[in-house]
Amino acid sequence: MSRTFAYVRVSTVQQTIENQVQELEGAGFTIPKHRIISETVSGSVPAQQRPMFARLIDRLEQGDILVVTKMDRLGRDAMDVAQTVNLLAGMQVRVHCLALGGSDLTSPAGQFTMTILNAVAQFERELLIERTHAGMSRARSQGKIIGRPARLTEVQKESIRAELDNGTTVSDLSRRYGCSRMTIARCRP
Repeated sequence: MSRTFAYVRVSTVQQTIENQVQELEGAGFTIPKHRIISETVSGSVPAQQRPMFARLIDRLEQGDILVVTKMDRLGRDAMDVAQTVNLLAGMQVRVHCLALGGSDLTSPAGQFTMTILNAVAQFERELLIERTHAGMSRARSQGKIIGRPARLTEVQKESIRAELDNGTTVSDLSRRYGCSRMTIARCRP
């Protein structure tokens, strides 16, 4: 007999899981409290590295059903979600996502949906990279310096070079100028 589990996640301790639990109930899922697995962890953490999610994976058996409110509960990005769904499909665990109409992501229709969503996510990622590079090129052409501001001025660098030539240690200069030893070492000709 199959068992139904739910995985709910929030990013900060100020948030609660109540809205997600209500969504599950509103969709018609009656899941015992001991099968509602919750945790507070950033969405940027891959699914397999989330402690409670990893424990849930260990509990799931063939024929079980996992219900989530949104796809981002299954991973940090489209690739992570796809890996998680593939892992669960390999375990013969069905995965239902309420945000996608409750469809089973391990079914052929769910796999198709996942493929389309992954393609859109990849397209968006590539557009973002393209726009970022275009913006950086434009900024450089306008004479703007990209990146972290220099820790030392050119005058300071010249002074450091002279002091290094006179035998002052990198550590002494690092303390005096309030920067890392590596910053001082990069001043060498």
